[in-house]
Amino acid sequence: MAYDRYVAICHPLHYFIFMSLRHTVIFAVASWTIAFLNLTGYAVFISELSFCKSHLIDHFFCDAIPLLMISCSDTFKIEILTYVEGTIIDIPAFLLTFISYIFIISSILKIQSSEGRKKAFSTCTSHLTCVIVFYGTLIPLYMRPTSSLSPKNKYFSLLYVVLVPILNPVIYTLKNQDIKDALKKLVNKMVFLRPH
Repeated sequence: MAYDRYVAICHPLHYFIFMSLRHTVIFAVASWTIAFLNLTGYAVFISELSFCKSHLIDHFFCDAIPLLMISCSDTFKIEILTYVEGTIIDIPAFLLTFISYIFIISSILKIQSSEGRKKAFSTCTSHLTCVIVFYGTLIPLYMRPTSSLSPKNKYFSLLYVVLVPILNPVIYTLKNQDIKDALKKLVNKMVFLRPH
């Protein structure tokens, strides 16, 4: 998404060259391959864990960190995998997204008309909000020792598991003029029907 926004705003005349079918297929295959290899490493190491105390996970979903917290095995390999994966995949992805938004914002600020700047900013704000919420919760949660984690972290992970997938469609829906008009009618009707 960040690359798509970068090309659309910084190189609009070359958009169809940079975002050709070939490029989008390469991006999709690379994303799926990285995700599959990442999850395969976790699956192998987690299958070696033993659980002596309890089989109940105090979390919303079966995630690696809550499993490590209830395991009585040595979790060193999984923790190292988490740090390596975060260092090789997550942090560079965040930095590339951040750098692309620096270029995007600098290009937007060069737009002469205020209407053009407003339109360009509005196309990026929802994605940038999702990126900030996602990486702002993901990196601090996973890039620290398991011993420093507590069951309260499940509420922190709720932000990137539930809020991020909901946030983007909600923002795009609220940009739709028909939805805005329907919401205004609903609010006016509720105000009208409220006893005074």
